[in-house]
Amino acid sequence: MAKKKKTGKAAKKAKTTKKKATASKVKAKKTAKKVVKKTSSAKKATTKKAATKKAPTTKSAAKKAPVSKTAAKAKTKTKTKTKAAAKKKKKKPTIDDLPTEELWGLYRKQAAKSGAREKLKLDALRNTLIESHYPLDKYLAERLLQTLPKSIELDDLISAGLFGLMDAIRGFDASRGIKFKTYCSTRIRGAILDQLRSQDWVPRLVRLKASRIERALQKLTAEYGREPTHSELARVLDMDYGELVKEIQSARARSMFSLSEKWEDDDGSVEKVEILEDKGSIDPVSELNRRDLMGFITRALTHKERFIIEQYYQYGHTMREIGEMLALTESRVCQIHSNVMSRLKGLLGQKQGSLVV
Repeated sequence: MAKKKKTGKAAKKAKTTKKKATASKVKAKKTAKKVVKKTSSAKKATTKKAATKKAPTTKSAAKKAPVSKTAAKAKTKTKTKTKAAAKKKKKKPTIDDLPTEELWGLYRKQAAKSGAREKLKLDALRNTLIESHYPLDKYLAERLLQTLPKSIELDDLISAGLFGLMDAIRGFDASRGIKFKTYCSTRIRGAILDQLRSQDWVPRLVRLKASRIERALQKLTAEYGREPTHSELARVLDMDYGELVKEIQSARARSMFSLSEKWEDDDGSVEKVEILEDKGSIDPVSELNRRDLMGFITRALTHKERFIIEQYYQYGHTMREIGEMLALTESRVCQIHSNVMSRLKGLLGQKQGSLVV
């Protein structure tokens, strides 16, 4: 019995120890789970904290990102501007960019040098000066063209003015304090006038007198309301009548007219060449008058006599040809012609007062 009690107690103790061991194991597991949970929660917290710490940095970086792009663009622009400014500073100005005063200084310095290359540079400078003053030449040529006949071309005046411009460039002296524009304009105008005078075959004195007469004529026409007579014009000009007529004739005889010049009419424009008189052609009015006069003179003659007169005077045949037409000798035709002429002279002498010439 004592052994059974002992065994029962030992079994109870063993059971309690087992329960305690299992309980300790369960506690250990629970504590281990709690520790794992705590560690996982601690890790999560640390990751969250790290994420929260990193998040504002990323946001600020995101905010700062466009600012950095604009800054980069601005930096690139400033770099390009500085590079362009440096290039401009390094790049020398061309001849076309220089003002006229500096061009003149370069031209004078270049003219003092000698050599083939220096001559080419001098020509380039001169061409630049001519191009810069070409509008002035054209303006002066257009103003002069308004006072000239229509037969003169504008391009001829411009080319003549360019020669005057080149002479002005060669002879200009900037040290005198005169502007080149004023000096150049007089030289250009003078060159154009010299070219016009060289093409004119009328002396200058005759042209001056003709222009004086023309001005007086226009003035008297405006005063009287009609064209003045030669005596009135001579009295105003303090000239003799014969001298005035001579001057007018000398001026008109040497006037030049363009055949291609057009006259404006109600029906349109007509060129002068279309209305010129052809002196070689037959005037129909004078031809009709001549035939009527011939018929009136020869109406009292016979058929043979009228034929001889018409063939000889109207058609220009000779006496021999007329004789062959009439089967007569040349002497017989001459005899008939002389008889007819003597009778016609007597007839015309009687009716001379009734004939209108």
